[in-house]
Amino acid sequence: MTTILSDLGDFSVAAAAAKEGLWLSSAEAAKATGWSLQPEGLCRGNICVPVPSGREADFVADGSVNLAAFWDHLDKPAARSKDGDIWALGEAAADRAESLKSLDAPDFTLPDLDGTNHSLSDYRGSKVLLATWASW
Repeated sequence: MTTILSDLGDFSVAAAAAKEGLWLSSAEAAKATGWSLQPEGLCRGNICVPVPSGREADFVADGSVNLAAFWDHLDKPAARSKDGDIWALGEAAADRAESLKSLDAPDFTLPDLDGTNHSLSDYRGSKVLLATWASW
């Protein structure tokens, strides 16, 4: 069994050990990543990514999908254990950066060393570095 860590969670799946990459059945790939093999290519929701022409054997063989090659094609990071029994499939840096642009930190108010209160919302639109410390 192989463990896959993805944005959908942790999954134990049967993976082919005889081939290079991370070869899973189409059903196992869909369960672990949400990407399923369709006639149009690999699809997740209403987004489909065609298998590159001339490289079909690198991505699909006998109903199995090479998720390592597909993740590389999507320019997303993938890491594996030395034995290949654990894989972490990450999100692309551009996707992470885009999601961070839309996040707003919750507002709070704290006093400075002189007792003057400062609210995070006072600095909205500016870059703010928050340094925290805890004794426990």
